[in-house]
Amino acid sequence: MATFNSSGFCPECDGRLRTSGTETICEDCGLISAEDAIDRGPEWRSFDGDDTDRRRTGAPLTRSRHDRGLSTKIGYGSSSGYSSRLTGRKRRQIARLRREHNRARIATKADRNQVYGFTEIKRVNARLSLPDSAREQACALFKSAQSEGLLQGRSIEGFAAAAIYATCRTRSTPRTIDEIAAVARADADELTVAYDALNRELGIPTGPIDPTQYLPRYASKLDLETAVERRAREHATALLQDGLIGGRNPSGVAAACLYKAANEREEWSTITQAAAADVADVAPVTIRSTVTTLKER
Repeated sequence: MATFNSSGFCPECDGRLRTSGTETICEDCGLISAEDAIDRGPEWRSFDGDDTDRRRTGAPLTRSRHDRGLSTKIGYGSSSGYSSRLTGRKRRQIARLRREHNRARIATKADRNQVYGFTEIKRVNARLSLPDSAREQACALFKSAQSEGLLQGRSIEGFAAAAIYATCRTRSTPRTIDEIAAVARADADELTVAYDALNRELGIPTGPIDPTQYLPRYASKLDLETAVERRAREHATALLQDGLIGGRNPSGVAAACLYKAANEREEWSTITQAAAADVADVAPVTIRSTVTTLKER
């Protein structure tokens, strides 16, 4: 909104000055006679979209940290910063303060386990290229499992991997157990035991995995065309509607549908059963069995 400046006239042409935003401009020659870059708005900000919530500092709370991001941290600084000018005695004192501060941030064994579990979830989440929202959800699930006492006598790494696996299933971005176990510090058996405990005690809302959810990722790995993926989706949908995939590995079903679709037309890129089985981490006999079912329906 523009306002007229009553402090005087333009020093160049004696024209009338007006203030628009942060600039004072002459109406006649357009000269910018003054500029005020200071933000005159409120110095507080709201993370919840509520103008009455005047929290002035700090990042929004996060469930991916055991303290929800509320605690502070004594950093190490850079080689050109203040820490480089400290004497040896002062540097040792800062190191002791940093060590004691870190101990105070993690006061109990439960907090230590939670920090370790959240760190593992963050690492696996990054290795699987999953979004940050998936990490937040997995950390919340891990914390719920810890609150219910499910971690006692079980592997923390297994529950971290199981939280990622359960989150992927609820978000319809499935990853197989073998895919997660390949990058996690827990094996497939530990993951399965932990996931069974989560599903049994917490009632995770997961249903049967739709094989079509694997198709885009597997088609990309096999370098198949969009037409092949579309035809494979038709095969998978037909099997679902006829109820012919009960008890079958959905990952193997998706790979078999891609194999069947790719070899239906000569102009499409063909793949072998071994290649389809390898991308889904199943045996070639699983591919052959599903293709036989497709031919018989």
